[in-house]
Amino acid sequence: MKFTYILPLAALTTAFVLPEQQVFSELAVESHRSADSAFDKLPSKQQVVDQVEHSFEKLTGKLDKAIKCSKHALDSAIDYATEAGNDVAEKVQKTGFEAASWMDSTAHLGSNGHHHNEPNQTLYQLISTSKYTTKLAAAINEYPDLVVLLNGTIANYTVFAPIDSAFDKIPDKAPKPSKEFLKKVLLYHVSPDFYPAGKVLVTHTVPTALTVDTVGIGPQRVSTNIGLRGLTVNFYARIIAIDIFGTNGVIHGIDSLLVPPPNAVDIIQFLPGEFSTLELGLTKTGLLPIINDTSKHIGGTVFAPSNFAFQKLGPKINGFLFSSYGQKYLKALLSYHVVANQTLYSDAYYAVDSVESKDIPKGTFHIDLPTLLVGKSLSVNVARYGRIIVIRINAFSQVTIEDGIAADGVIQVVSDVLIPPKRIDHMEQHYRGEELTVEDLQDRLEPFVESVEL
Repeated sequence: MKFTYILPLAALTTAFVLPEQQVFSELAVESHRSADSAFDKLPSKQQVVDQVEHSFEKLTGKLDKAIKCSKHALDSAIDYATEAGNDVAEKVQKTGFEAASWMDSTAHLGSNGHHHNEPNQTLYQLISTSKYTTKLAAAINEYPDLVVLLNGTIANYTVFAPIDSAFDKIPDKAPKPSKEFLKKVLLYHVSPDFYPAGKVLVTHTVPTALTVDTVGIGPQRVSTNIGLRGLTVNFYARIIAIDIFGTNGVIHGIDSLLVPPPNAVDIIQFLPGEFSTLELGLTKTGLLPIINDTSKHIGGTVFAPSNFAFQKLGPKINGFLFSSYGQKYLKALLSYHVVANQTLYSDAYYAVDSVESKDIPKGTFHIDLPTLLVGKSLSVNVARYGRIIVIRINAFSQVTIEDGIAADGVIQVVSDVLIPPKRIDHMEQHYRGEELTVEDLQDRLEPFVESVEL
């Protein structure tokens, strides 16, 4: 993949999972993003993989010794991460790069599920007795059912535990959040599944204990990423301590609060530098409020072309689509990018008519996703090998930025505007990037004009 192509999307990847509007008003969490560029000396894929794997092995080995000599595993792990300057993050910062790093510079790192030493405290006990998580413990104590959950042994849980300094990022004058909302935030830090560091490294999304009606049958998820800031959750919360094992799961310390994401439309509107053309098209065609109306769909997938993808169509086609005459064709074209009631993450799949969600297996996975363009589906192929995941649509366009997690589904950024196939001699011919004229685009879209449904 050309790095000049990745550059326009770099800003998007640093904050793809955004706090919902309520969070800005209630929590006003400050955003911290790295302004440094790592494109001057880009490493090879194997260099990044080797550095990350070596750093984790080095860190976990030293943590073994530190934790065995300590009475409190969580305190010891955070102490060591602080004193060591977080070797994992530093190694990734020196050798890694931000945009699409999980596609171009990672490989199967294996699973690291062993315990450093035999734990003797539950996750709640570790959090409630640590000097670094006093504010998290105080928040959890407001909800007896959460205390029971984190003391329970029904499952091996994973907690992404924000340390006290994460709460310090909330401005002093910020209004106190409602108790109901705060509980959602806390649940968003807990996964009912077991994700030690090795598993986090080869995972793109992690299910949480937060369930929302707008996603469908599965829980809300967080994303995990490797970039300039090291290993992060939802792109902005840096993991600063790993693999603090309790009797009922594992804790990873993070430096920022995780907040539930907004709707997909809000994410698109929040990033005009990447999606202003798409937002304009959705607004002109009346599709934006339709997509945003969660009473009409449960979950969904938006394959979002960036501004650069629209530029590749050329000025003539863009001029036609955004003219008053071309608006009906634009509506059909954009409808071909929206899937309702089916949420396709890079490693999980939710469908409203299924009994339960399912993980996408390693290897190859194929699915046809019906779009809002009546009678037309997208042919999606997912190739998954360790952390490397490649998603192709109609065997041509590639997802360049994966898993823009939204409250009502997911956004997958695509490298090209998706063009519906045309029928030739009773056969469908998919668009393969060949030069496209206004007349050819009209021919492809004419049968579907005004045939959009939700």
